[in-house]
Amino acid sequence: MSVTPLAPASTAQPAPVFRGRIGRDARSGHYAVPRRYRLHLSTACPDGLRIAVVHSLLGLDDACPVTFLDAVPDCSDGGHSVLRPLYEASAHRYRGAATGPVLSDDWSGRIVSTHAPDITRDLARHFGGGRPALYPCGAESEIEAVERLCAQDLEQAAQRAGTPDAEPAEREAALDKLLETLGALERWLVGRDHLIRDHITAADVELWVTLVQLDTVHRHHLDASAVQRIAGHPTLWAYARRLAAHTDCGAHLDLDGIARRHHARCRGLEAAGAAVQILDWAAHTAHVVDRH
Repeated sequence: MSVTPLAPASTAQPAPVFRGRIGRDARSGHYAVPRRYRLHLSTACPDGLRIAVVHSLLGLDDACPVTFLDAVPDCSDGGHSVLRPLYEASAHRYRGAATGPVLSDDWSGRIVSTHAPDITRDLARHFGGGRPALYPCGAESEIEAVERLCAQDLEQAAQRAGTPDAEPAEREAALDKLLETLGALERWLVGRDHLIRDHITAADVELWVTLVQLDTVHRHHLDASAVQRIAGHPTLWAYARRLAAHTDCGAHLDLDGIARRHHARCRGLEAAGAAVQILDWAAHTAHVVDRH
């Protein structure tokens, strides 16, 4: 099954600060050994939430411990002071922000990667064992298409649609793109429980986190009419609701942390859509035991 009809054109993405990979061969340097590596992440951050969900789905609490970061970074540059020693040990005279998520090597005390897609792929590939095939054989291009779609036609479109100083025509075009993509996903999911296979995959994690952001962050900068049009995709939001009720997804949904992170970072004004919640996320995750 292919999601090619949903795939947008590619755009350049900012290069991550560190992009090492875990390999199978000891000669690779970062080879796979249980409890050698550690994750540092905040589940209030979209990339941190994606990694946390994948980590739980794979059952890696013992193989790769997690250090959870506060939702709001404590440094003026947007970094976490607790990560500063790792960054300085990994790059001589590092002067940038010490941001998460981070995959670190406890043996060397250095950073392996800050690139979320590589981190989740390496966790699944080298520590997944008999757990669900989050990256099924032959599905890589489909998963990459979903990642691009979520980044460009959902995340970026929602940001542009809610930018108050943008031209009205630009905001309207962005909202049209957002609604067009949501409509395509709505039609695609009719009769399906999951996005590309008959079980949960990384594509579902990617889309679910993006929908969480759309409702808990981006709608605050959209007018009520726009949010009501976004909410008018019942199959898509029922899909989001089912995943929220999944223990390995809902356990990491830190609604308070997302709100605090948003208010700390955002300089825009709230719009009428802030009052039009699409899903009652807390109700759908109420039965889930908190892992933090």
